[in-house]
Parts: sequence; structure tokens; C-alpha cells
Amino acid sequence: MITEKRPAAKEKIEIDLRGPEGNAFALMAIANKIGKQLGMHPDERGAINAEMMSGDYDNLIKVMDQHFGDYVIMYK
Repeated sequence: MITEKRPAAKEKIEIDLRGPEGNAFALMAIANKIGKQLGMHPDERGAINAEMMSGDYDNLIKVMDQHFGDYVIMYK
């Protein structure tokens, strides 16, 4: 049987927000790393970082999810 090759499934990064990975600085580092891997310009990564820091922790989580929700799963 001949079939079309399926693209490999993207594995998401799992982050337990209750653990050390849930620390705000750790989340910003993860966001920066993902941004680099996606080829984002440093200015774009900086703007996302600034948006993450523009509010409280819940804002940081919301911004992280908006920009990188396709690549991470965050658990509370």
C-alpha cells in the first residue's frame, strides 16, 4: 500500500506552574527559547517579553498562552 507520509507530531513542552518551571523568570526564559527556535527576531521576542512583564502573573500566563500555546501545555 502506498500512502502519503504524515508529518511528525509536534511534541508540546509540559510546564507544571506549581513547580520551579512555573516561576515567572523561568517562563520568560522558556518563551525566549521557543521564540529563538521559531526564528523570531530579537525585537519581536523582546516585545513579547515586555508584554509578559506588563501585568501580574496571570497576565504573564495569558500572554505565554497567546503566543506559544501551540508549543506548550501549562498545568495549574
